[in-house]
Amino acid sequence: MSKGKVCLAYSGGLDTSCILKYLLEEGYEVIAFMADVGQEEDFEAAKEKALKIGATKCYIEDLRREFIEELCYPAIACNAIYENVYLLGTSLARPVIARAQVAVAQKEGCFAVSHGCTGKGNDQVRFELGFYALQPSIKVIAPWRDPVFYNKFKGRQDLLDYASEKGIPVTSTKSKPWSMDENLAHCSYEAGILEDPNITPPEDMWKLTTDPTKAPDTPEDFTVTFEKGLPVKLEYEGGKKTATDSVDLFLTANAIARKHGVGRIDIVENRFIGLKSRGCYETPGFTMLRAAHVDLEGLVMDREVRALRDQFLTFNYAKVLYNGLYFSPEREFLEESIIASQKKVNGSVRCRAFKGMFSVVGRWSDTEKLYDASESSMDEIGDFEPSDTTGFISVNAIRLKKYGKAKEEAGESLVTKH
Repeated sequence: MSKGKVCLAYSGGLDTSCILKYLLEEGYEVIAFMADVGQEEDFEAAKEKALKIGATKCYIEDLRREFIEELCYPAIACNAIYENVYLLGTSLARPVIARAQVAVAQKEGCFAVSHGCTGKGNDQVRFELGFYALQPSIKVIAPWRDPVFYNKFKGRQDLLDYASEKGIPVTSTKSKPWSMDENLAHCSYEAGILEDPNITPPEDMWKLTTDPTKAPDTPEDFTVTFEKGLPVKLEYEGGKKTATDSVDLFLTANAIARKHGVGRIDIVENRFIGLKSRGCYETPGFTMLRAAHVDLEGLVMDREVRALRDQFLTFNYAKVLYNGLYFSPEREFLEESIIASQKKVNGSVRCRAFKGMFSVVGRWSDTEKLYDASESSMDEIGDFEPSDTTGFISVNAIRLKKYGKAKEEAGESLVTKH
């Protein structure tokens, strides 16, 4: 008699294929679930494999549009970045995957969901916090935290032996010496040989982007237009082609960045659970769209609004995403604040991709007029009265004069180097 239905997040790889068989042997009925978030994957072949192993059904859900519009675009709008370098590519995909998996579990009457995340990583936290927020009564089966499972499968060879014993088809018995996670925004690489933070990633590891040294010798220019902080148009090939649909726009940015080797980083980051981890990431189009957005804000965004957003929203939104707290009251609050901050972020940015680098070559806005060339010009007076600056400097100097005087009285000179 079945112990009940379980919805398993299934990739078609060795780990989740073995987990699928393991759950079946433990007496569960398994509904396999696959999320299409833009990774290069033969979904139909994986579905056929899941059914062959014994899954009752296998769902394939296309989540690309909601991934871009609900997660990537708000992250661009607040310039989200974790520890000043990581653009959150993996983190951004997890909420839409968790939501779709719970929806399938509910449709099929599953009492539990399951995943193949390791017991040391961030993803187990991201998925499970999402599951519990989406359906508080849900049960989670996490095999890689179950001593019975991880004592049985101590390494990849144990999984390969189990697959052979159970007739699970395995495409290759030799793994690349690192693990990968891919979606429309990025591809990540970690573990294996990368666990030594001083090992240079081999060139054949990078999957998405051209080696910058081998990229075209001619730069490629394009223009991105934003409305309320969100990308709405990308013009390329000298203005001959235009992408406006969100998926098409994102894929076009990806294609340009990949061709020119833009978006590679190699970092050591702090995981939510407290461990440090070395990760290598390719985030091609996302890198350029975010950088273009940052540039446009310099032209159209009020100084104090931008400062508050940078100090509070950017940092905290990235932290919420990284730590798996998307389905939370704080995320709702932050996202409403992001929308408020972006009301005036309208305009276009002329961009260039070349040899692994992204640069801005110009920008303009037809609606937002905070920048005044005549006021800023060194060649004309305009409406600005230079004499007004005397009082401005005097007021700002009051406390600094007091500071300097206190130093003098204490016998400490700010002029003399110590």
